[in-house]
Amino acid sequence: MLKLHNTLTKKEEPFKPIKKNEVKMYVCGPTVNDVPHLGHARQQITFDILRRYLIYLGYKVNFVSNITDIDDKIIKKAHELKEDIKSLTKRNTLAHMQDYEAIGVLKPDKQPKATEYVKEMIELVKILEKKGYTYVIDDGVYYEISKFKDYGKLSHQNIEDLKQGARIKIKEEKKNKEDFVLWKFSKPGEPSWDSPWGKGRPGWHIECSAMSHALLGLPLDIHGGGQDLMFPHHEDEIAQSEAAYGKKLANYWVHNGMLNIDKVKMSKSLGNFKTIKDVLKDYSGSIIRYLVLSTQYRKPSDFSEALLEDAKNSYMRLKNIIHDLKDDGKSNEKYIKEFEKAMDDDLNTPKALQELWKMLRDEKSPGKLQTVKTMDEVFGLNLLEKENIQIPLEIEALVNERETARKNKDWKLADKIRETIKKKGYILEDTDYGSKITPISK
Repeated sequence: MLKLHNTLTKKEEPFKPIKKNEVKMYVCGPTVNDVPHLGHARQQITFDILRRYLIYLGYKVNFVSNITDIDDKIIKKAHELKEDIKSLTKRNTLAHMQDYEAIGVLKPDKQPKATEYVKEMIELVKILEKKGYTYVIDDGVYYEISKFKDYGKLSHQNIEDLKQGARIKIKEEKKNKEDFVLWKFSKPGEPSWDSPWGKGRPGWHIECSAMSHALLGLPLDIHGGGQDLMFPHHEDEIAQSEAAYGKKLANYWVHNGMLNIDKVKMSKSLGNFKTIKDVLKDYSGSIIRYLVLSTQYRKPSDFSEALLEDAKNSYMRLKNIIHDLKDDGKSNEKYIKEFEKAMDDDLNTPKALQELWKMLRDEKSPGKLQTVKTMDEVFGLNLLEKENIQIPLEIEALVNERETARKNKDWKLADKIRETIKKKGYILEDTDYGSKITPISK
């Protein structure tokens, strides 16, 4: 049985859907103030794998992931670029969709934009107001966290510690330092909508609560996102949704770990900010995906040129081996069970990849091609697609010359030819399946 680490309980729990064989899954999508970066890649691939595995297990998955197309970051970026907000968000949304497709991420069943659900957000704020959870100050309508006794249960913080402290300087009118805005009053030149409280726009946290309720209904089976969203975003979602609708927001909360570049947190200020397109110039989407799968989703993940090169070489070796497999019409149940055992253990993709490699190296293993096909339904690595790797005739001639030297047991000449091949930009490997050539260049 699939077990998932539930952030809410801090435990790995057997996954049991609310409705047999069906899963309602909501994952916070991107804010389209800019093009997608590697942090987006990790989150998107993580939940794509979860979705694929649930489908593999036979569940009908209703997957919703939103697009935030109005918030402070977007307004600021449009102002900096002197660009219309709609033009900015349309362009960046397209960039996200294209890059996600390039890294093998399946499209959500529904992908609502925040600006399409403002009416539902206003209705949600009205419910919260009626129930006494809100107050109004000069810049908007706020949620009072002290009114919700379970505030802090997701991030495991004490609500008393989150209330206003004597030494904490906060916005003067706010009652508690973690009170958050539900509806922001409009400023000149900003997009706005009419509401019972005056012209304005929704706060960031309100959109996911309104859209998940409208499109999936509560409770959700799974709510997901990056660890950076756990607090305050997901904590605020719980406070809004559960206070308004009187139902649990989600049974399982799943959060992926953060991403570093060369073991340092990715940041524009540090100059190590990498977009997906930056990496796609030199590496395929499948290689990026292979690197992400090489780390269990909850652990911190590192990207570097060296790791990308390692992932590339491993992936190309994998493809070369699979290229030579013959279909014997069988599947290998032993390795499929080991694969499922790894995936059932909180999506242990590194262990699942190991099982794939073990099967391929097992000379006595039958059903290799069909088993690769089965596993790749979840991995999404396009392992059965043929790669058109053009090996120059000069390199092929050297490989043949080296094979002759090996047959003659002239190991010194064989090693010399291998080094010559390497200097010309190719790695030559001796495998159980013969000599394999992989380009060194990106």
